[in-house]
Amino acid sequence: MARKYFGTDGIRGRVGEGHINPEFVLKLGWAAGRVLGNGEGRGGKVLIGKDTRISGYMFEAALEAGLAAAGVDIRLLGPMPTPGIAYLTRTLHANAGIVISASHNPHEDNGIKFFSAIGNKLPDATEEQIERELEKPMTTVSSARLGKAKRLEDARGRYIEFCKSTIPSKMDFRGLKVVVDCAHGATYHIAPDVLDEIGAEVIAIGAEPNGLNINDGFGATKPRALASSVRVNGADLGIALDGDGDRVIMVDEKGEIVDGDEIVYIIAKSRLSNGGLDGNVVGTHMSNLGLEVALRELGVGFERVAVGDRYILERLSEKDWTLGGEPSGHIICRDRTTTGDGIVSALQVMAEINKSGKSLGELRSGMRKYPQELINVPLGAMQAADIMGCKSVIDAVEAIESDMGREGRVLLRPSGTEPLIRVMVEGREAKQVLANAQSIAEAVRAELAG
Repeated sequence: MARKYFGTDGIRGRVGEGHINPEFVLKLGWAAGRVLGNGEGRGGKVLIGKDTRISGYMFEAALEAGLAAAGVDIRLLGPMPTPGIAYLTRTLHANAGIVISASHNPHEDNGIKFFSAIGNKLPDATEEQIERELEKPMTTVSSARLGKAKRLEDARGRYIEFCKSTIPSKMDFRGLKVVVDCAHGATYHIAPDVLDEIGAEVIAIGAEPNGLNINDGFGATKPRALASSVRVNGADLGIALDGDGDRVIMVDEKGEIVDGDEIVYIIAKSRLSNGGLDGNVVGTHMSNLGLEVALRELGVGFERVAVGDRYILERLSEKDWTLGGEPSGHIICRDRTTTGDGIVSALQVMAEINKSGKSLGELRSGMRKYPQELINVPLGAMQAADIMGCKSVIDAVEAIESDMGREGRVLLRPSGTEPLIRVMVEGREAKQVLANAQSIAEAVRAELAG
């Protein structure tokens, strides 16, 4: 079944446009309640949490009404990071968790995503069930079976304690100065307290949400403010979270950005040293070749999946492996939690700093990022599959792959959002990488020109 509403990470868009409006979200709550509850009118419990964007109030009320109409009880968590909602869904034995967030997008956007009872993102089959319910007329259970809503007052405290539990309690972080950037998002009242309670000296930035400033100049997608603050304050490291707290980018003591690939490398090496790394590490087609090479040198296998943290989790779960991540900062420590968690991932790096006595800059130095060149070639009226299947393009790619061997990588893929072919090349030497990318792009353009 081709999905009409759900994308790779729930349903997302501009507030008031398309499906991101109160009427649709009301019915989405009802449809989700019928699928994720215990059956029509037979109860069940669903958690609702949100980030700090102003439209969250409106959509929280709409979801609450829809779930209640389906006979499902609701627990309102208020502002809560996405991974915190996944954790609470699991530990409170709820039927499902719902997140109102558009992650790293600006406040004009919002979205709805779901977690299953075990804290995982919903499988495609369940999303398809919800879509089928959305096509039906909305009904309401009898008044005696309507769902009831209650606010969970200690949600924040429960999640803080969980985050702290993912590193050894004996570790003492006194003397470590940390800047944390909360992107004016859902971690604003959680991440600084987690770091303070484990003993670190904390400087919080991006921690004053007003409903409109989420991700605005701060957070994991805009780490310059964090890098500047680390340098100005002479901090040991910085942590940048995105609006809903499921991704993290770090900054070392020199103010240099440490991306998701480097964080995965540090955690993998740390786990390997204490026997806690099970199986291969999983990345995506966008993971830097330097990560693959660095892991190979450690004797650790590396596998790539499609872009998206859900595909990383699927492979980890399928193989019963423990670690994966994306350059953007979605890191999944499956031995600690069920989804990408920015705070938990940062704590794993801090634990290795504590254990090794090395700085973040020293820990990242074991991985050398390979130069990467990305060229976007407009498709015009042609289809991406037609171009990618052309013999001249295939020959150009194969020739460069053969020349680079294991020291380089080519990725040719259609854009998921624009009529473009993306040509990406990685290798050891920046000049050669650029020349190779240009050569393949020219082969694509030649075919387009006919």
